[in-house]
Amino acid sequence: MTAGAEQRQRSRTLRISLAILAGLMFAGFFALGTWQVYRLQWKLALIERVDQRVHAPATDAPGVAQWPQVSAESDDYRHVRIAGMYLPGADTLTLASLDRGIGYWVLTPLCTADGGIVLINRGFVPAGTGGWRAQPAPAKARADACGALATSSPAPAVVTVSGLLRVSEIASALRKNEPARNYWYTRDTRAIAAERGLPAVAPYFIDADAASAAAADLPVAGATAQPVGGLTVVSFVNNHLVYALTWYGLALMVVAAAVWMVRDARNGKGRGRAESTHGAG
Repeated sequence: MTAGAEQRQRSRTLRISLAILAGLMFAGFFALGTWQVYRLQWKLALIERVDQRVHAPATDAPGVAQWPQVSAESDDYRHVRIAGMYLPGADTLTLASLDRGIGYWVLTPLCTADGGIVLINRGFVPAGTGGWRAQPAPAKARADACGALATSSPAPAVVTVSGLLRVSEIASALRKNEPARNYWYTRDTRAIAAERGLPAVAPYFIDADAASAAAADLPVAGATAQPVGGLTVVSFVNNHLVYALTWYGLALMVVAAAVWMVRDARNGKGRGRAESTHGAG
């Protein structure tokens, strides 16, 4: 094989390799863009569904028999109501950051008539009024705490709480709860129940609305202010359209680069033939 033929063979192999690479890159970018379009449709449906739940009339919160069926897909942000008796001395304060500042959500167990316990997020207290880091963890509750509460004299008043059902949160890898130090960053109902010695706790908690929080009249250990309810932030990050346009834009850039390379290669061949003809003449 002559040097010219060998060079042409290498050039052809390079073009084929680049064409395959461009095809793979285009397919990958296009697939990612299409996936983001599907994610966008899912996110818009989720936002619409949550908006309908938040503004719907309150319905009864799932009872003990319904707990296994509770899920974020079917129940998160449902407007619900529930009746029961607050279990005093078992509050859990979890870190919260709102527009009004840094503070804590106050979660208090509510004993229900069907023998269950639901954690109620009674609302927000600002930092400096809760003594969250300085407070020792409450003593573990008795296994029959709710039964003892119902037979105590005088028995606590039965309260009705309305608000938004929230499926239990999961601790992140970056900020894990530290039950032994009474540091809580997420509203993980299972972990809180285990640390507080609470049996039969629902896999969800309820963000009490402003009226329910104000009517509780239950002090928070170390706090001088009552929790402010009704501050649930219903917000979803939706950047899927931007992501889709970005991936599709990259796919078009690959196509444009491939077209330019093909045209440049053809122009190079044309110049080569012209130079050969001119030299022969």
